[in-house]
Amino acid sequence: MSTVAVIDYGMGNLHSISKALQHAAPNVNVIVTSDAVTILNADRVVFPGVGAMRDCMKALHDLNLVAVIKKVAETKPFLGICLGMQALLIDSQENEHTDCLGVLDGHVLKFSDPLLDENGEILKVPHMGWNQVKQHAHPLWRDIPDESRFYFVHSYYAAVQNESLIAGTSDYPNAFACVLMRKNVFAVQFHPEKSQTVGLQLLQNFLNWNGD
Repeated sequence: MSTVAVIDYGMGNLHSISKALQHAAPNVNVIVTSDAVTILNADRVVFPGVGAMRDCMKALHDLNLVAVIKKVAETKPFLGICLGMQALLIDSQENEHTDCLGVLDGHVLKFSDPLLDENGEILKVPHMGWNQVKQHAHPLWRDIPDESRFYFVHSYYAAVQNESLIAGTSDYPNAFACVLMRKNVFAVQFHPEKSQTVGLQLLQNFLNWNGD
């Protein structure tokens, strides 16, 4: 039986994501853990997260998980979710400035204040609710129609210069990268575990993905 480690550093919606993974693929052993050896030995790794970046990075350092995450992000199928996606970038504007893991080349920026749509109306921050995702080719989009709607909750977004890292975009009101990819890494700003059928399909695709 293959195993997927869900990294527990005290800042993820761990119950929801673990249940969604089990529902997506009942034959997979889902392990919620902060143990380095367990994470390193898993077949696949999920890195979820909610909350503030400074707290995230402090928790990862306190648990000695920084090097572990960097290693598994180079070696096996790896899924970052929400704050877990943002933490893979170089740094974040959150908390005035927070250094991140530097796995992916990009920065985490705050939505402008005020954030206005094309009619001059104020958009709420955080960006919360359902939004369409425009896909760039990737195996994890299998059986998911382009421009499907996923569930978002975030005040910061990923800014990357290298378009080859982008696997999906959404608009709020301007286009931003909401899905990043690099080799065996796939990272999403939205919450697949809260995104109903398409979210479960994405998780199922991840659990069947060999990282190529």
